[in-house]
Amino acid sequence: MKPLRPNVALAIDGGGIRGTLVAKALAVVEEAEKMSFGRVARLLAGTSTGSIISAGLGVGLSAARIHELYRELAGQIFPKTWRSRFWLLSRYRYSNQPLIDALRRVIGDAQMGDLWTEESQKDLVIVLRDLVDNRNLFVKPWKDKYRNWRIWEAVVASSTVPTYFPVFKGRYIDGGVGSYCNPCYVAAYEAAFVLKDSLPQDTTLISIGTGTTKTGLKEGEASTFPVWKWIGPTLDAFTVDAARQQVDLVQRFFRGLDFRRFQIELTDPISMDDTSSIDKLTEYGQKLGQKILHDQWEPLEQLETLTPKRSR
Repeated sequence: MKPLRPNVALAIDGGGIRGTLVAKALAVVEEAEKMSFGRVARLLAGTSTGSIISAGLGVGLSAARIHELYRELAGQIFPKTWRSRFWLLSRYRYSNQPLIDALRRVIGDAQMGDLWTEESQKDLVIVLRDLVDNRNLFVKPWKDKYRNWRIWEAVVASSTVPTYFPVFKGRYIDGGVGSYCNPCYVAAYEAAFVLKDSLPQDTTLISIGTGTTKTGLKEGEASTFPVWKWIGPTLDAFTVDAARQQVDLVQRFFRGLDFRRFQIELTDPISMDDTSSIDKLTEYGQKLGQKILHDQWEPLEQLETLTPKRSR
């Protein structure tokens, strides 16, 4: 793997159970490089399942242990019950209590501010959405208003995907409901403008996706869609474009940054609660880990510019 710069930042996308492949990929890198991302990375940023992994690394867990937890707890977090099968008759598919219990058991009641001390200033940025104020929140350990938040509370809030889990504390939902399912721009901005001694030219930002798939649609097929069948493609278009936009922003405005974006294409779509795909996701994670080790970055094509080129 290409050597890392003095300051390392790690940003992880949302994606539910597909976080399994990211945890496995990081475990592959940690084992091969004899390193710990929790120790190496000064800045960790995550949305939804990315917040779970980032928080785990932030409190000192190895990526291998986090991967084990995904495998062990998947069935408890996403149990198949009448609610999950007939969720249209309910407000949500799964109780968030198993997730809360698991996080409190692993992380404890540590507060965000515990990460930011005179001895060790570890920055953990967790993205969530506040429905009451209608805006995204970036929960950080050095901000006074977030110092007393329990880490598990911020993670649960960020992981509350609408219709999957009940709204947390009556106002907080998944940070990916907006433009930050991919938090790489948040991480780049934090490194450049908030952590004053973390200049772009001294920083490596590793951004990791949770898998992407092609639609598989044939030309003209969408013309036959009934109204309800547009929900999936519409949501996919929004999240995919939002993720690409964040990558494009980092490329455009942080040119001195050592920016590495890693993603893997899934053969078939895997839904965020598909616990039957754990083994397959682990295999994808093994491949993604090798891509990281061999610097096989995602081919990045900048978005089309909105500003016309000037004629000479």
